[in-house]
Amino acid sequence: MDALSQTLRVVQLVGAIFIQGRFTAPWCYQSPRADDAAPLLEPGAERVVIFHLITEGECVVELDGQPPLRLVAGDVVVFPHGDAHRMASEAGMAPAAPTALAQLLQRRPRQISYGGGGATTRLLCGYLACEARLARMLLTGLPPVLRVNVRGAEAGIWLEASVRYALAEARSPRPGGEGVLSKLSEVLFIEVLRLYINGQSEGRTGWLAGVGDRIVGAALNALHQRPAHAWTLEELARVAGTSRSVLAERFQHLVGSSPIQYLTQWRMVLAANLLCRSKAPLARIAEDVGYQTDTAFIRAFWREYGVPPATWRRSRAAAQAKALVHNGP
Repeated sequence: MDALSQTLRVVQLVGAIFIQGRFTAPWCYQSPRADDAAPLLEPGAERVVIFHLITEGECVVELDGQPPLRLVAGDVVVFPHGDAHRMASEAGMAPAAPTALAQLLQRRPRQISYGGGGATTRLLCGYLACEARLARMLLTGLPPVLRVNVRGAEAGIWLEASVRYALAEARSPRPGGEGVLSKLSEVLFIEVLRLYINGQSEGRTGWLAGVGDRIVGAALNALHQRPAHAWTLEELARVAGTSRSVLAERFQHLVGSSPIQYLTQWRMVLAANLLCRSKAPLARIAEDVGYQTDTAFIRAFWREYGVPPATWRRSRAAAQAKALVHNGP
């Protein structure tokens, strides 16, 4: 299993399409910072990434300090670092008086529609909630706004049609529509990452750039497939088909750490996942992620998370219980 698939399998992702928008030119809509929207979208989430899918027409997205970006139907635009942004029929427009997000989320269906009666643009607003360290790993090195067009890929065509179907189902009285839409939003986000990896140009850095690199990608795949193995730089270089010096330099340049440092970070992500999702004793978790003693594991976990694993496990359980109460019937 490749590094991206392994990462997405291990770490829990929660996604949803939360607003359907229909706008007629001229129009301009202000979207808040992800950190401000997170408590309303996914209470208790450490990180929320907002994205939009343009299903009809075209528009412009603007971020302060960035040139306007023209979007067309089939484009998915992601804001990896949570920046506030404006979606508009043309650049330079002032946003309409905002409708409070909390008020929009209370609508059934969750729709927003306004504008001057000209050309129509339809878009879907979605989000992905995840653990903060996973977000840093996936999104480091990405630009403030990331755009891919899913209509050029078979999977994207299927996804767009499936999202439209799920939206219709979510409005029907039959149960399960919201659940289907949630899963589809996660798949859509993953497909965006895959398309970005395949289409990225020279000079980009970050974890996704490393995954797409022939040498670093091979090393990452090996580390993710066998995280408990006592890897050495020499052994990883053989797997990647290169020298130790080339691997070390290229890995550091793209991922931002040495291969062995990265292995420790990935082990800690795995350990946090096991602590959160299982009742396994610390000694068992330590062994599963490559530590011979629970003392060494506790020391490594404390360096990464700032608290011992048992303390972290209790705090996560308390946070999850609080979130369940908040989202309960």
